[in-house]
Amino acid sequence: MYFYTYTLQLLLESLSQLYAHHSDWGRTMSNGHLDWDKLRVFAVVAELKSMTAAAARLGESTPTVSRKVDDLEKSLKCDLLMRSTRGVELTEAGRRVLKRAHSMADTADALWMEISGLDEEARGRIKLSVGDGLGVHWFAPRLSDFHRHYPHVELQMHVGEEPLNVLTEETDLAIVFAEPRHRDIESHRLGVLHYMFYASESYLNECGTPESLFDLQNHRCLSLDTYVNQIDRWSARAPDLKKALEYALVTNSGTVMREVCARGGGIALLPSYVHEYDPRLKPLNLPEIAAIQFWLIYSQRVKRLSRGRVVADWIRKQFDQTTIPWFREAFVHPARSEYEPDVPPAHFDVKA
Repeated sequence: MYFYTYTLQLLLESLSQLYAHHSDWGRTMSNGHLDWDKLRVFAVVAELKSMTAAAARLGESTPTVSRKVDDLEKSLKCDLLMRSTRGVELTEAGRRVLKRAHSMADTADALWMEISGLDEEARGRIKLSVGDGLGVHWFAPRLSDFHRHYPHVELQMHVGEEPLNVLTEETDLAIVFAEPRHRDIESHRLGVLHYMFYASESYLNECGTPESLFDLQNHRCLSLDTYVNQIDRWSARAPDLKKALEYALVTNSGTVMREVCARGGGIALLPSYVHEYDPRLKPLNLPEIAAIQFWLIYSQRVKRLSRGRVVADWIRKQFDQTTIPWFREAFVHPARSEYEPDVPPAHFDVKA
């Protein structure tokens, strides 16, 4: 309660300084004669053009509403309304006061929307839209840590290749591969996904290890049909490579492709971070093929929610490039990294 009282006090002081530039308002504010409740009542009367209608909306009697407007006019030393049997009309002074009243109401509303909930414990439901790869393989192993820190937040994770819309509130937060330009969307660049080739040890023992991209023509290759993001960031070799290779599997599921690869089904193009969670996959000593940027996005509405802010902050922490090398701008080959993950790799029963 003290936080909100202090914030309101700061707002009133700021408004006092703003309106002090106008002589009539300045004298009134400095003398402490302006009653905010009477200003609010006047604004309703001006909107409805009727004392009786304003009284009905405000839940007060008509004489009380009339008296408050009279008191406001006395404080400002000018007539704000012209009264008649047909209702009320604004004077020139009344139009100016109404304009300022609307501005002050907008400022108060903006303050409430910005500050409301800042000191409240994060709780409630929040929706996250994320792709198959990051959702299953990067976030899922870390969610127990999230819930230990925020036990009252219900995280609803939608996993799919097409992100849900944050503006229409299909989702609260989303991870996307194209930076939005809408003014109502907050975006944070999380990093870069570096795509490289992997195979299982059993496959390499059976079919040999390719020493160059050219050698891939003699191997069973696996592909994801959704590899279409940011074509300009793919290697110049990628188009020729795609034409030259024959694929044993093309799928829309990164999880399916990864599992087939891990069980000896062929060579797959996967993000460099898979080395951390699936020890069955061996990174090949070949150049990276693509460096795909990705962003966390959410609306201004979610930014104002306590639970929205804590989820956004937690997500950004999961891609901290100072300690996690896989999402840096420069490619770090897993076989040459000394990174030790905080999250233990997932267990896979290869006999299953």
